Amino acid sequence: MAAPVVHFEIIGTDPARLRGYYAELFGWEYDTSGPVSDQVSEPGDYGFVETGGIPGGVGGGASFARQTVFYVGVPDVAAALEQAERLGGKRRMGPDRAPGRDLVVAHFTDPEGNLIGLAGPA
Repeated sequence: MAAPVVHFEIIGTDPARLRGYYAELFGWEYDTSGPVSDQVSEPGDYGFVETGGIPGGVGGGASFARQTVFYVGVPDVAAALEQAERLGGKRRMGPDRAPGRDLVVAHFTDPEGNLIGLAGPA
């Protein structure tokens, strides 16, 4: 079975503005109380959103690069990240455990430079 897309993120330097923009555009409502890796967003500035499809989040902060990324669910994030590198990808983040959660995340770029996320159990 193919690995599913399980989450998306929109990260920017002004997360509150981005959340407002997407709330106005798509009617998204956010929960900013959940924990998130400090490599993904400033604490308290990441808004989880349930879209009725793939869940996501909008966050970041002044020191974060602007990017949009989707996460693929895998059983072993470290192993998937190593495989991505063996196939010509480059590690960009992680593996990193989300605080207070049984979740590990990582980022890599594919051979064309596209940013892809991995997510799996701790």
